[in-house]
Amino acid sequence: MAKRKIAFVCTDCGAEFPRWQGQCNDCQAWNTISEVVLSSDKHSPERNLKGYAGQTQAKVETLDKIDLQALPRFSAGFKELDRVLGGGVVPGAAMLIGGSPGAGKSTLLLQVMCHLAQGRNALYVTGEESLQQVAMRAQRLGLPTSQLKVLAETNVETICELALVHKPDIMVIDSIQVMHVSDIQSAPGSVSQVRESAAFLTRFAKQHHIAMFLVGHVTKEGNLAGPKVLEHCIDCSMMLEGESDSRYRTLRGNKNRFGAVNELGVFAMTDKGLKEVSNPSAIFLSREEQQSPGSIVMVIWEGTRPLLVEIQALVDYSQMANPRRIAVGTEANRLAMLLAVLHRHGNVQMNDQDVFVNVVGGVRVSETSVDLALLMAMISSFRNQTLPRELIAFGEVGLAGEIRPVPNGTERIQEAAKHGFKRAIVPKGNKPKQAIPGIEVVAVARLSEALEAL
Repeated sequence: MAKRKIAFVCTDCGAEFPRWQGQCNDCQAWNTISEVVLSSDKHSPERNLKGYAGQTQAKVETLDKIDLQALPRFSAGFKELDRVLGGGVVPGAAMLIGGSPGAGKSTLLLQVMCHLAQGRNALYVTGEESLQQVAMRAQRLGLPTSQLKVLAETNVETICELALVHKPDIMVIDSIQVMHVSDIQSAPGSVSQVRESAAFLTRFAKQHHIAMFLVGHVTKEGNLAGPKVLEHCIDCSMMLEGESDSRYRTLRGNKNRFGAVNELGVFAMTDKGLKEVSNPSAIFLSREEQQSPGSIVMVIWEGTRPLLVEIQALVDYSQMANPRRIAVGTEANRLAMLLAVLHRHGNVQMNDQDVFVNVVGGVRVSETSVDLALLMAMISSFRNQTLPRELIAFGEVGLAGEIRPVPNGTERIQEAAKHGFKRAIVPKGNKPKQAIPGIEVVAVARLSEALEAL
């Protein structure tokens, strides 16, 4: 038997060392070096391949000969989850759901598995809870438990051996950070264990056409714990986000080989588990009857659908030498840039003002369509003038003061019209070719035109 080759790798920078040491010489981080098992000589590319071609079971085919009807998608039981997955669950796909403690990862997957078990062979593998704890949670949520198979195990080889016996259509591994492979000497949760366990389970799922959900922990920075290769080897990566004091959870797709990236699903946490929210715009538009200055509704695009979100701004005289610029839900650097554009091309100076910006509902907006609405909210607060309640705005603002178009402009306006908005200030390039009933569209090309439209 060939001797195993072992290296010691820093989890922060990836530097390799011949033996373990407390501090990495490259990045100067402490206690980040872990043991990694390298491939043995018999798996090296330089091995003698004479006579090996007749022993392999793999074969080469042309792409047009692949039968796509053999692996149809099936619904997970939640339309919001199906949306994030790209239309449903793909057999043989490895899907990773991450999130902070208490976000609802295990609750969501237990609900999915209990309902899928009524018509499919489902196996729920728990490595963090006992079988009694899983049963108590299912009973508290009022879920059907008669058909779901459960297993409490952390050894990957044992899990796959039992899966070969029971032949499930879908599996859940909760969680990947507690799984371990027997050949690896390091503790569960280390870089080598997480990497090898994920690769083993992913390969097993694809070979036997088993849809597999993996639960992943996050670090204190909010990133998935473990090596970056964990996100590379799986097919779909999702993050379940939500503040501890909020009853709403958002499931955002970060990677999807079978659908759109950055898709968003919205759920509400109740005493009976997670309930999907079919109209997310309604929960983010719970505005007060008495309209206040500095508030406006914008239309953002999440994945394949528009979403109406309220953005608020507070501009107040600063007592400090350096006024504060604080943004919650959007980029602070973009806020500083927009204030410079507003000064240069709108003749509105806020150098002695504190500026606070907040996206209502805990939504994080990363696209540039927020620019125009953000500028209008700041001007409304600065001049203490209330904007019309039925007004919406979106558009990207350039450094030269131009209003640039954004993708899916017509669909955004149509979504606003469905929610009763009567007036929309949009970029000139997003003006619909045909009038949309019930809403007046004001197309602007420059920042000065947008200010006049207010």
